[in-house]
Amino acid sequence: MRRTLLLPVLLLLVAMPARADDKPPTEAKTVEQVAEQVRKSVVVITVPGRDGKRGGLGTGFVVGEGLVATNLHVVGEGRAVTVELADGKRHEATAVHAFDRNLDLAIVRIDAKGLPALPLADSAAVKDGQQVVAMGNPHGLKHSVVAGVVSSRRDVEGRPMLQVAIPVEPGNSGGPLVDMQGRVVGIMTAKSAVTDNLGFAVAANALKPLLKKPNPVTMAAWLTIGALDVDDWKPMLGSRWRQRAGRIIAETPGSGFGGRSYCLSLVEVPKLPFEVAVTVKLDDEAGAAGLIFHDDGSGRHYGFYPSGGGLRLTRFDGPDVFTWQILVQKQSPHYRSGEWNTIKVRLDKDGIHCYVNDHLIIESDDAVRTEGRVGLAKFRDTRAEFKQFQVGKKLTSSAVSSEVAARVRKALDALGPEAKVGPETLRKLGGEGSAGLAALRTRAKQLEDEAARLRKLVSAVHQQGVQDELVKVLSAKDGKIDLLHAALLIAKLDNDELNVEVYRRDVDRMAKKVASRLPKDADEKAKLAALNKYLFEERGFHGSRGDYYNKANSYLNEVLDDREGLPITLSVVYIELGRRLGLKVEGVGLPGHFVVRHVPKKGEPQLIDVYEGGKALSRDTAAKKVEDITGRKLEDQHLAAVAPRDIIVRMLNNLLNLAQRDRDLDGTLRYLDTIIVAAPEDSGRERGLRALTRYQGGDREGALKDLDWVLEKMPEGIDLDVVRNLRQRMSGPGR
Repeated sequence: MRRTLLLPVLLLLVAMPARADDKPPTEAKTVEQVAEQVRKSVVVITVPGRDGKRGGLGTGFVVGEGLVATNLHVVGEGRAVTVELADGKRHEATAVHAFDRNLDLAIVRIDAKGLPALPLADSAAVKDGQQVVAMGNPHGLKHSVVAGVVSSRRDVEGRPMLQVAIPVEPGNSGGPLVDMQGRVVGIMTAKSAVTDNLGFAVAANALKPLLKKPNPVTMAAWLTIGALDVDDWKPMLGSRWRQRAGRIIAETPGSGFGGRSYCLSLVEVPKLPFEVAVTVKLDDEAGAAGLIFHDDGSGRHYGFYPSGGGLRLTRFDGPDVFTWQILVQKQSPHYRSGEWNTIKVRLDKDGIHCYVNDHLIIESDDAVRTEGRVGLAKFRDTRAEFKQFQVGKKLTSSAVSSEVAARVRKALDALGPEAKVGPETLRKLGGEGSAGLAALRTRAKQLEDEAARLRKLVSAVHQQGVQDELVKVLSAKDGKIDLLHAALLIAKLDNDELNVEVYRRDVDRMAKKVASRLPKDADEKAKLAALNKYLFEERGFHGSRGDYYNKANSYLNEVLDDREGLPITLSVVYIELGRRLGLKVEGVGLPGHFVVRHVPKKGEPQLIDVYEGGKALSRDTAAKKVEDITGRKLEDQHLAAVAPRDIIVRMLNNLLNLAQRDRDLDGTLRYLDTIIVAAPEDSGRERGLRALTRYQGGDREGALKDLDWVLEKMPEGIDLDVVRNLRQRMSGPGR
């Protein structure tokens, strides 16, 4: 973590002369004068919708040479962006110059010069009641002007916002909120859910770090962020399908009837018999989403999916509604409306067998088609999510076996289960008036407590499983620790749905793409250049700027999804890709900043700053970076290679620091537990910290065990007298 970064930055800001756009305000203008001054810098932003037609529309404003600021939700992720200037000229965005998900800000670059940029004011100096003017394109009405006042300044979901007495409508988002000198104090972003005449704007100061230190992504790379891997999936009918954190999301309708769209899996389909399954959740049960199979490549296939709270087997014999046949439609008590459901189809010589949550629901001997690809489909405006898509000869059942259920039941019984309340008891309590209701409320509280206890148990069991797997990875017999696997397990610690193998395959595929472009006799220099070009120029991997301390930057799966991360997580990606290309790349833990070092077979090693797009570092530039961040001098020991186990511990410490900052007791214990199992012999500090955290959470026995371990092992750097006094206080009377 880089908390020490704040002090030198503040000192630097104090020493710098005031910017031209931070000068004291001159005489206020009228609303008409402000509008006339600002209008030529305000633009219309459009992104494509279904079938390439215009979808979203919003506002932006010029902030620099060829740079236009707006909201991230206006440009969307993975979409082309068109900017229409005040004179009517249109420009396609060539890059997303900078963006911040948490702040909902984006800066796009267009190929245009001489545009009048709006100056940014110091939004921290804005006063409640100050008059402001907003310009935008509400409902497509270009360059609309509305005046109002600042009502308040507040944080909304972690964003510094100005609350303004101005209506915000579709199309206003991303527009400038300016003071009466025409300087931007905020970026219009959200409408109040309480009243129409109230909106919110992201404070302009939040935009300044993105301008000062951007994270540019070329438009070619931007269009692929979150996109399905073209080696695995082929979206059909013009629909938009994306992936994130192991889930596939169908976001927009397709051009088929009823908004039908589908996405074909490109994996090899086994010969009959075989099974295909997926776990799916619909945000609207009036729609439909599920599996397709036996697709002939021209839209003719079968479909099995939830629809209207039931389940349906259909056959599509063409592109329109007249060639669509519902073979079977059934309701089932085994389908859980609004929740995740696993649907499966078994295909064999006897026909089609359809399951939901491991219960056979539909059988059909329809055999018009008996071969073809499998995939996913959705209908209408439903936003569907899919996970755990599988194809195979025989898939593992998701149901819990009777033996496992019996063991779990026995374990729960040992924890002291509550007596069940039957119908007779309920009738009796109901007939007793308020006393019966009081008894029901008491029982409800007991059930809530039991549910909370079980959720905690689920979390503990998951945590133990991940930690056991991590210990196994870190204890590789040959000493070659799989750094990628271990780093992904850190993310799995907080996300029990994460499929580690999916992301391992993603990294393998990335390395193969780089290797496929190289000649067989490519030397290390050529490999390194190809890796840098692919990772930073083509794929758009970059260091997180405005939201550096977001937990997502420490989860390697989300770093791979979003192509944004911390120095250490980006370095892990670089190290692993380099290893797959035959390059020796090792981590180097500079104080306050993690980098890598390429160690060639011949020649001098080279430090590389992955956070800064693969920039080569000399010792002098590395020393300056360390001094700028920490105020310390670079020493030889700082340049030592960091072992994989230590990289994992350092990543866990980043998450630990965030949990402590957020006063997340459960998270603090989770990360401390994992650090201790990852490096048990070097955990004196963590044992002491865990003792305090356990004690704070009411686990005195666990706290004393940790302190006893410290007193027995006597690790270096620990004041044992302090530990003894602490133990005495924890174990004293009344404790």
